[in-house]
Amino acid sequence: MKWEARCSIASNKQAFYTLNTVKELEMAGIFAYRCGSCDEIHEGSPSFGFDEPDHYACLTDEQKAVNARITSDFCEITFEDRTDFFIRALLEVPIHGVSEPFLWGVWVSISQKSYERYVETYDAPVEGDGFFGWVCNSIPWYPETRNLASDIYVQTVGLRPLLRLHSGNTDDHPLILDQVNGITAAKAQQIAEFVLHTATAAAT
Repeated sequence: MKWEARCSIASNKQAFYTLNTVKELEMAGIFAYRCGSCDEIHEGSPSFGFDEPDHYACLTDEQKAVNARITSDFCEITFEDRTDFFIRALLEVPIHGVSEPFLWGVWVSISQKSYERYVETYDAPVEGDGFFGWVCNSIPWYPETRNLASDIYVQTVGLRPLLRLHSGNTDDHPLILDQVNGITAAKAQQIAEFVLHTATAAAT
């Protein structure tokens, strides 16, 4: 499993990054916290992106070379009886009192028809286009997230599609509830610290 983290870190040796600074950022609607694991100050809403769908990650090097093709936004895996198609999308989780959401860059599997439409309009996207997909990554912190149903909405040039998980059931997955209801800044910090330190260490 591979993912990349995107958030800025300010050294606690810099005098201007103080507890007051964190509070001022929070008052301005900017997510910031002092990490309980590394004692660094992290500024900006957390953003973690997977480099590949789990289906690709579990292939051998030979299978990847022979049966698969991947870029930063597209992935195809060919089997004897079918070809699976994947694209990269953004899953937003609102943070209470913060202007920017917690972002997960995840891969979703979509139909061949949807995939071909997305590829065809990639350089000139039709805003409002959308299609159905299945989440194809195990997101840290949460119970298993693979195969959660979602709707994907195309955005304008330069922006990856937005992913909206299907909701409305009494037994909705915790990630679905977080996307619908949002999370507190404290929970966002807990998740970010877990991914940056605990989950990353386990994956290496």
